This record gives sequence, C-alpha cells and structure tokens, in this order.
Amino acid sequence: MRLPIYGIVAASIIVLMGIVALLGYVVSPDDSPYANRMQVSQATKSPGHRVDFLHVKTDGASATSWLSGMIKGFPPQYNEIPVSNVEWQNDSVMFTYATTGVRASLPLTALRGGGDDAFEQRVYRLGTDRYGRDLLSRLIIATRVSFIIGFIAVGISLLIGVPLGLWAGYAGGTVDKFVMWLVNVMWSIPGLLLVIALTLALGKGIFQVFIAIGLTMWVEVARVIRGQVRSLRVRAFVEVAQMMGFSTLNVMYKQILPGVLHPVIVISAANFATAILLESGLSFLGYGAQPPLPTWGGMVKDHWPYLLMGKPHLVLWPGGCILILVLSFMMLGNALRDATDPRKNQ
Repeated sequence: MRLPIYGIVAASIIVLMGIVALLGYVVSPDDSPYANRMQVSQATKSPGHRVDFLHVKTDGASATSWLSGMIKGFPPQYNEIPVSNVEWQNDSVMFTYATTGVRASLPLTALRGGGDDAFEQRVYRLGTDRYGRDLLSRLIIATRVSFIIGFIAVGISLLIGVPLGLWAGYAGGTVDKFVMWLVNVMWSIPGLLLVIALTLALGKGIFQVFIAIGLTMWVEVARVIRGQVRSLRVRAFVEVAQMMGFSTLNVMYKQILPGVLHPVIVISAANFATAILLESGLSFLGYGAQPPLPTWGGMVKDHWPYLLMGKPHLVLWPGGCILILVLSFMMLGNALRDATDPRKNQ
C-alpha cells in the first residue's frame, strides 16, 4: 500500500503532534500540572513578550519522580515574582515589583539555589492567556487531551460497532433488522445533541466525554462492517469453513473479519477527526473536560471576546490547532481510502 503525497504529509503532521502530545510536560515551557501557573499581571500579553522572574523558595514543596511528572506534571518548587531593575548585592538582591512598582529586597538564602538559579528571563513565545498562563504550554497539554480522547473514543466505537456489524451481517434476518433499526435510531439524532445528552446524564468530566463520544461513533462502523460481511458471507471460503464444522465465532472473527479491516481503518481515521471536533464543541459549550485541564475548545471559549479587543491570537492559536489536526486526519482517511481502493489500483 502506497500513500499519496497528501496522505504522507497528513501522517507526518499527525506523528509530529503525537510526539509533542506524548512528551507533554517534558517539552512544555510550563511543566506545572495542567500548565496552570498563573501570573495575572502578565495576562493577555502578545507573542514574544519577555519578563524577568525571581524564584523564591516555598514551604512544603515536595519533589516528584520524573515518570510521574511526565504524566501529571511537576508541582512548582518555588514561587515566581515578576521583577525589574534587579541589583545583586553580597547577601541580598534588590528589585522592583513589576506589578506595583514597589522597590524591595530579599536575602539570597530565600531564593532558589541560594541565588544562583533564582533569576530567569522568560519569553512567552505565543503570548499569555487571560490568567497570565503560558499559551504555548496550554496548547501542548491540550494536544495530549485531544489525542487521548480520540484514541479512547475510537476504541469504544470499534468495540461496539465491529461485533454488532459482524453479528448483523452474518446472521441476517431478525438480528440484521434489529441492528439496522438501532443504527437508524442513532442516526436520526444529531450527534452533538446526543453527546450533550449523554454528558448531562453521566456528568461533566474527561472520562464522561470519552464514553459519550465513543457511544455516538459506533454507528458508521457497524453499518460498514455489516455491508462488507454480507458480501463476504456467500464466498466459497466461508462456505468451506462452515462445512468443516468451524464455530460461528471462528468463522466471523478469523475468516471474515480480516477481510473487512481496511474500511475499518479508514473509518477510524475519520472518526478520530470527528471525536476531536465533538470534544472541542463540548468544551466550548462548557460540557467537556473541566478546568483547569486545558482543551482547545475550552481555550476558544475563554477567549472568543478578545477577537474584538485586538488580541485575536488568543483564539487563532487553539482554533488553528483544531483545524490542522482534524484536517490531517481527514486527509489521512482519504489517502487510506484511495490507497486501498481496488478500482484505483487496477
């Protein structure tokens, strides 16, 4: 199977964003849990904004392992003070609070590393949000959330859709009519409204979003699998397997299922894009993952008024991420469809 050039480009983008999502806190400028370190005085700053910080020791800070930090983030080990006009002396440091303009001093023993690692000039490469959080860090962690939701939602849709499609296509008769009736009922309900209803029933939260989106995406999988199985069940190899006494499950899962995996892969790519769009819509409406967990849809929701306030980048960055990842998965699905289409291969 040879992918078209646009499929290779789409796959490369997905892999790159997947690596960023996997590394998460390791490559994030703000490695605190959920990238939620706030500096209200630095709110809604433009991309490329620079600010000086002093790192002051805090009581009760506990270290975390590298593996735990990679998954959940690293709890802050110090407080950050935005400063200006820093002057180092023998046993203290003089500075001006960037928020109030008040001149103050601190002993070096109160600073991180005794003063050696206490000063940092930070660059907010994509700017800050309305709470003064690093926008790039929030986007990186939100990428991880989108990938997790996509994988779990697609997995749930396959776990439900594949068995139902196999069952309906192979058994036929009453079973087929029942499954297709269920499919038609699910199709008659708008997807976003059904997800909202399920979210309201299950409660708000990231795990509820997994289940709600997955329960609405199995319909297309079941329909396609059922059609493929109906065309394969009359083939000679299926009749031979039945004559040899193989069980129904053996025939369905070992003889027929391998022959219908290609359309399932194509549908899974499209469903991944759909899951990201649904999650973004839910977060924008307030029914998705709840703060402080960052999501692209939630970031658009928090900052859409700034489109009219001269700071459109606060919406364009997360909106652009949604566009790029969804478009990449749709292009990959189309490329897989073209690469596995026997008519085009001929």
